[in-house]
Amino acid sequence: MIITAANRLNDVTTYYFARKLAEIDAMNKDGGSLVLNLGIGSPDLKPHPSVTDKLMEALAHEDANKYQSYKGIPPLRSAFSSWYSRNFDYHPDPNTQILPLIGSKEGVMHVSMSFLNPGDEVLVPNPGYPSYGICTKLAGGVAVDMTLLEHLGWKPDLDALEKQDLSKVKLMWINYPNMPTGAKADLDFFEKLVHFARKNQILICHDNPYAFILNDHPLSIFNVAGAEDCAIELVSLSKCYNMAGWRVGAVVGAKPYIDTIMTFKSNMDSGMFKPIQEAAAVALNLGQDWIDTLNDQYADRKKAACDIMTLLGCNFQEDGAGLFVWGKIPEKAGNSEALANKILYETRVFITPGHIFGSQGDQYLRISLCSPVEDMLAALYRIQTGFVNIGL
Repeated sequence: MIITAANRLNDVTTYYFARKLAEIDAMNKDGGSLVLNLGIGSPDLKPHPSVTDKLMEALAHEDANKYQSYKGIPPLRSAFSSWYSRNFDYHPDPNTQILPLIGSKEGVMHVSMSFLNPGDEVLVPNPGYPSYGICTKLAGGVAVDMTLLEHLGWKPDLDALEKQDLSKVKLMWINYPNMPTGAKADLDFFEKLVHFARKNQILICHDNPYAFILNDHPLSIFNVAGAEDCAIELVSLSKCYNMAGWRVGAVVGAKPYIDTIMTFKSNMDSGMFKPIQEAAAVALNLGQDWIDTLNDQYADRKKAACDIMTLLGCNFQEDGAGLFVWGKIPEKAGNSEALANKILYETRVFITPGHIFGSQGDQYLRISLCSPVEDMLAALYRIQTGFVNIGL
């Protein structure tokens, strides 16, 4: 006897990368060359030694294996507060405005479940992170495509949105530096966004994990006066501190919003492993030298990624931020999924097709910078060698 799945899963498929990684794993067992994976945004670099040292030290503490507070240990909340003060000149109260999370992806679900009633609408960026729309649906909301326009720097046209019926819209997801496009926001855009949200009584949910990756001017939504009334922000240690598998981030915002999310979260987990929290506090106190060293390595990788995009005939911006290079494929290449599959099967190089980020990504590819330069150069060579078979 098989019990049927819940109806809420009817419109939700297995995450694309979960399916593709299973396919790549099978290819790696067929006796051919190992697939060079330039698709996944999982940092391959290690955390700072002081972070792992703190983890090992904390494992020996008597209370290391006990349940922890749902709101995180005070040193971690204080570290997040100081991190905001140093980097954004914003000073959230560590006791009431910061809630550590077991990863910001989990935070997207927490936010959706905390604020959405059945039928509430959510503006979801297209192209954008698939979890925004999926979590909206799982929470009973309605995901409404918010088209990001290339000629506007991959930002939404707020004037056009004003002309739509926004009466049912409760949340609006944004993400700058943007994934997958690498587009950056500026203070002027954030100011317009806050004005738009306050006018239309919409909660901005700013997902901000790439703030310091190849980005000369990091910003928080809270750099705008009045943003606390209408915005929350998710931050993560996955990308900027090479701690993706550690699962640690935070949501920041006004006390009423944090209290609401806390109500849901306290029923979903029993607190984060304390040694990870203690190590995360160390990471958050690393200085600019850490960021500079990290970005030096990503800059070298980005050059190789740009060379691959050039070889494929893609149009792309070299000054994007974040961990990816986003390029528009040639018209003769068809669509991104077809081209990505040709590259994979003919050269055993995996590049992410842009269609998984929404219809606006149908003609784009995304290359991750989370592989060593040597692998990226090897991928370049393989693609050069198989260029005719790819059909370009």
